[in-house]
Amino acid sequence: MPVIVGGCATYQTALHLMRTGAAGVLVGFGGAATSTNRHVLGIEVPMATAISDVAEARRDYLDESGGRYVHVIADGSMGYSGDVVKALACGADAAMLGTPLARAIEAPGQGWHWGAEAWHEALPRGRRVEVGQVGSLSEVVLGPSHSPDGTMNIVGALRRALASTGYTEVKAFQRIDLIVR
Repeated sequence: MPVIVGGCATYQTALHLMRTGAAGVLVGFGGAATSTNRHVLGIEVPMATAISDVAEARRDYLDESGGRYVHVIADGSMGYSGDVVKALACGADAAMLGTPLARAIEAPGQGWHWGAEAWHEALPRGRRVEVGQVGSLSEVVLGPSHSPDGTMNIVGALRRALASTGYTEVKAFQRIDLIVR
């Protein structure tokens, strides 16, 4: 059974998880909208750095293992379409979309989002965050967008980013020269 493991933010941790047989690695620690890890535990790793480091570990593991590919999934700090684009450019294969999907009219939180770490009996590390409602799930993911703020039409934004930078495929886009500011 393929297993995806999470809470990874460094090259060494990613390489260890890949060597133990993980089919996928969730990247991110402390950067999600609902997370208070950075305040409670004093720990946070910027997503661009974490994704780039884990993607580098995957490249090295791919060579080491004779071609076993491990999926890299950005988990946290994906509030807007531009965040998804940057995650993919840094090497992620996919992105977890908590806040964007919580903004959909169909979402059970009705404009509120809270992460899994929000409740813990002894040490809560998250909070409820009001994200509002911007449109249907279909509009959030596929458009059309009636808002210029990156909360809708995530797929359209990715397509536009690829086209604007001269790429047609995500794998080629992942070789783009990045300037992080």
